[in-house]
Amino acid sequence: MNYMMMAVMVLGGVALVAAVVLYTVSRKFAVEEDPRIGRVAACLPGANCGGCGYAGCAALAEALVKGADAGSLDGLQCPVGGAGVMAQIAAELGMEAVASEPMVAVVRCGGTCELRPRTAQYDGLQTCAAVHATCSGETACGYGCLGCGDCSTSCQFGGLRINPETGLPEVDETLCTGCGSCVKACPRHIIELRKRGPKNRRVYVGCMNRDKGAAARKACTVACIGCGKCEKVCKFEAITISGNLSYIDYNKCRLCTKCVAECPTGAIMKVNFPVKQKETEV
Repeated sequence: MNYMMMAVMVLGGVALVAAVVLYTVSRKFAVEEDPRIGRVAACLPGANCGGCGYAGCAALAEALVKGADAGSLDGLQCPVGGAGVMAQIAAELGMEAVASEPMVAVVRCGGTCELRPRTAQYDGLQTCAAVHATCSGETACGYGCLGCGDCSTSCQFGGLRINPETGLPEVDETLCTGCGSCVKACPRHIIELRKRGPKNRRVYVGCMNRDKGAAARKACTVACIGCGKCEKVCKFEAITISGNLSYIDYNKCRLCTKCVAECPTGAIMKVNFPVKQKETEV
């Protein structure tokens, strides 16, 4: 019995010493968090989507406080909260809000089921990542949308859905926050964030096919064939051709839509432009 009591006393003493040591160390090496980080984090939406480039809202809050201490919030934005949240955070930190244009996701593929006929049948895990890793997909285009919906699954805000008739993802502009989760989820990189533009109007090339003209057109009737007609007609030098594929720089584009009319395959898309009414015959 005495041995048992002695063992209990020894273990209790060791535990007490360990507790004192741990308490002393924790007090000595404790790192106090800047109270501003908590206040800034409370302003953020808490989506933890990673669209800001950080692991989550807490990491962004810490970066914002550090940026304020350095005297600049440049490059630090919350795409989900937008200008309103950033203005609130700037006021909290005693800084001026950095203006940024809202972004929206666009799908750079116009190859619907009708325009991009099936040439094979895939029987496996129904995710875009799996299909892309194992084969070129069910069509002859190895660059286009795979239609399994990895993008829509990744979106926390319901801003994307796969249209069952076209097989392509569609962006709901009223729900899209420009967080970029769909961009990261797409293994073929056909989804891009672009400026919403004045009156939500945008012009972009809805194709990612880099094959030469004839091969691209054979795979999809609305593929970009790299003919360069759009580049020649653009007066603002907003269009470049690289790797048989046209690209429109949204920072230079003035939305004149001349390239849309010039494109022989209809690969260039315009969004939210008013539909021109046909002149009535007299």
